[in-house]
Amino acid sequence: MLCLTGLLLVDGCGRRAMARTEGENPLPEWALGGFVRPAGVNPVISPDPAMRFFCPMRQDSVGWCESDTFNPGAVVHDDRICVLFRAEDNSATGIGKRTSRIGLAESRDGVTMELRDEPVLFPAEDAMKACDWPGGCEDPRVAETEDGTYVMLYTSWNRKIPRLSVATSRDLVHWTKHGPAFAKAYGGRFADLKSKSASIVTRLVGDRLVITRVGGRYLMYWGERMINVATSDNLIDWTPEVDRNGNLKGCVFPREGYFDSALTECGPPAVLTDRGIVLLYNGQNRLGEGRDRRYPARTYSAGQILFDAEDPGRVLARLDVPFFRPVDPFERSGQYKDGTVFIEGLVHFHGKWYLYYGCADSRVGVAVYDPAVRAPGDPIPDAPLDAAPQAER
Repeated sequence: MLCLTGLLLVDGCGRRAMARTEGENPLPEWALGGFVRPAGVNPVISPDPAMRFFCPMRQDSVGWCESDTFNPGAVVHDDRICVLFRAEDNSATGIGKRTSRIGLAESRDGVTMELRDEPVLFPAEDAMKACDWPGGCEDPRVAETEDGTYVMLYTSWNRKIPRLSVATSRDLVHWTKHGPAFAKAYGGRFADLKSKSASIVTRLVGDRLVITRVGGRYLMYWGERMINVATSDNLIDWTPEVDRNGNLKGCVFPREGYFDSALTECGPPAVLTDRGIVLLYNGQNRLGEGRDRRYPARTYSAGQILFDAEDPGRVLARLDVPFFRPVDPFERSGQYKDGTVFIEGLVHFHGKWYLYYGCADSRVGVAVYDPAVRAPGDPIPDAPLDAAPQAER
């Protein structure tokens, strides 16, 4: 087993490879980053009560991004970075209780955003009414095919079952909803599966990230409680991988004592490289026993995993500590005060990588990785937290 500072390499039993150096967080050669927050620009998208549209569901004018803007996907279109972000109205109080819609922002430099006045994907009088009403459309991940079609994987939330759903577009403004991703798999067995968070595998072609086939089929990693693999021939109908008993197989799970001890939730589109498939993901720390005591309980931070391109469910390497974690005030205040950097958007633009993320379920931020300047990941806390979380006292 190869040992590198700042990451975990697994051998099938999940054993720790080696200890880290306190405070330092160098990243291995296979990983993307480090990502640096540009000074004085974040957050790049914030709520705007003045933006209104006529809502087909409410049959009224609605301040569709009045309360919170967060969890963004991103692609490049016409030499602009286009950020598709989740926005919540002010129809209720509490996480998951408002209606979410997906807005569009464009930028020529990756940090200065021009927001479209109306959302581009929202609950409407359409075939997805039963899935999208009343909670809306959440947490988009977006990727582009070689022919310029944009594929969005988002969560349809009817406040009963969250479903991973698919939409496509040629211009990022007009979208066709295709329904839940797993509706047809195994005779409809997973049509009502609680599912979300999908990262389609892409590869870098010139300065573009495009969706690519792996082993002859399209492939995505998906899931929240664990990470699973699914495949497709058309990018619309997806088949999740199951074990010999017909249960979801899973390839990555939360780890006791680590920053991802509660959840492992897929982030932006995965990237096929000459070393394997790199997946950036969101990890949540537990509240109770078994959490990583270097980080606050319930914090969402970001990790990376290297998968075998020949066997996409096989983990070759996994970061031991997050490369990106809540450090700035706007990442530790808002709807989710425990701290969240929730990564969903990744683009390659003019030779640099731009990572877009939700800040505490309230704002959108950006961080930039310049391959010519190999920066480390966010620093590792020097010692475990002494105080237990308030909820445990």
